[in-house]
Amino acid sequence: MDDTFRGSYEPYISPWGPCPPVVVKTFSLPPQLFMNFQPASLPQFSPAEALQHGSLWPALVDGYSKREGIS
Repeated sequence: MDDTFRGSYEPYISPWGPCPPVVVKTFSLPPQLFMNFQPASLPQFSPAEALQHGSLWPALVDGYSKREGIS
C-alpha cells in the first residue's frame, strides 16, 4: 500500500462514547491533487487495463482497495 495518497486526522473522542474510540482515522486522497497539469507524454493503460484500474493513466491510480471502505 502506498502511503503517498493517504491523509489522517484525530477525531474528537467523547468521554461518554459507548464504543472503543478510533484514535486516528485515515482516508484516501486522489492523486490528481498532487499533479498541477497533465504532462504531454503520460503513459497510458490499454483499454482493458484501464477498465480494471478505473483510469486511463497509471499516474492517476491511487491504490484504493475495496477492503478499505469508502475513501
